[in-house]
Amino acid sequence: MTIRRIPATRLGRLALTAGAALALFTALPMSSAYAANGTFFYHSAAGDFSITDPPLRVCEPVHDGATNASNQTNATATLYFDGNCQNPWGSLQPGQFTDFFGDLPHSVAFGS
Repeated sequence: MTIRRIPATRLGRLALTAGAALALFTALPMSSAYAANGTFFYHSAAGDFSITDPPLRVCEPVHDGATNASNQTNATATLYFDGNCQNPWGSLQPGQFTDFFGDLPHSVAFGS
């Protein structure tokens, strides 16, 4: 068995490379796994509203009920008649727009 001594410069380069890889990994955005990318737009009697980069599987209020909505996120938006995401209206896929008539949605959640 032969034991070879590794020169200090090689150890330094190895440590520098490992440190750079660790820094790069920890600097990568982790939020994309927990949020939709894009903006959900809606109009209600209270005005125009938007939700940008909404968190996934979190119930978001829709002020005064939406009269129309446009899902410009990369996640499915599920709209609900009630304010706590219990009574579903239906879903808007990414890029879809709709007008609402009659009972209006009062909350939305993104993702599945």
